[in-house]
Amino acid sequence: MEVTFGRISLTLFEFWQGKTLDVITLFHKPSISASVRAANILKQASAAASATATEDQASDHTAQNKHADRDPFELEITENPPTADQLKSIFDYVGSGKAAQLVEGAASQSDALRKLKENGDAFKRPVVVDWVNARAVVGDQESEILKLVRSSANK
Repeated sequence: MEVTFGRISLTLFEFWQGKTLDVITLFHKPSISASVRAANILKQASAAASATATEDQASDHTAQNKHADRDPFELEITENPPTADQLKSIFDYVGSGKAAQLVEGAASQSDALRKLKENGDAFKRPVVVDWVNARAVVGDQESEILKLVRSSANK
């Protein structure tokens, strides 16, 4: 597909190259099978979104690609725990009542922040975060991860 601005014609991929990509972060631990599954889902979705930006949009590739319902995004996979500010944002996205789901043994958001500061390994993985759209998924729930990935298509 080409986008035309006056006499300048760009492919969709070239058009997107000038745009800052949304960042989706996976807080990952390779020794946890759920985290590996989440990483695979996100890698497939990222590859599909990037491929969609370069393929001929006149063709219907819907059946071949269930992950391509969004703009390309930057996938960041980190084994580091979130910073205190990132964890606060994640609580905003999932709800402060989810402290124990995010940090081992945490009874509250403030307790989770304290425990994370004491021991970064207390942070439970996987957690997928779309910072631009203020959404997060705890665990490897494929349907929820795909909803998060597709959320920017509806901006």
